[in-house]
Amino acid sequence: MNKITILFFVAALLCLTGCLENSSMDIPAVTNFDAAKYMGKWYEYARLPNRFEKNMTNVYAIYTMRKNGNIDVLNCGVKGDKTVTISGIAKFAGDKLTGELKVSFFRPFYSRYRIIKLAPDYRFAVVTGSSKNYLWILSRSKHISQTDKDEIISFLKHNNFPVANLIYPQ
Repeated sequence: MNKITILFFVAALLCLTGCLENSSMDIPAVTNFDAAKYMGKWYEYARLPNRFEKNMTNVYAIYTMRKNGNIDVLNCGVKGDKTVTISGIAKFAGDKLTGELKVSFFRPFYSRYRIIKLAPDYRFAVVTGSSKNYLWILSRSKHISQTDKDEIISFLKHNNFPVANLIYPQ
């Protein structure tokens, strides 16, 4: 092997190692998931910064079950003085009793939507993608109790999410 080939493989290995260290795939998605209970309006209580929600406030999502088992997704928020909306579709990534979906706002491209913590009464949910760069804390109301917030933050710290970077957009 020549030096360029070795350098390429070392660079690829370092990149892959960095991606694996940031993966959220070792955190299981919730089980005994009831999609019907998950439908409806969810307010974004907090999130990690991401480019597609930059400077957005008053963010919420509405999930609606289709007859074929897929889910319509409508995300809304305020940016400046304008309301911004985007619609998409979600499909189960596997077992319908596991809170792991594939969501697309720009078909045919899908991203992971993994519910990793969910209150028993579905009052809050913690959602990530396939990496720890994406995280949302969702709530059925615009506010979360201090007890729930403490429980969620403890869970996130235990799973090595950068909680100091959370944005609270409401």
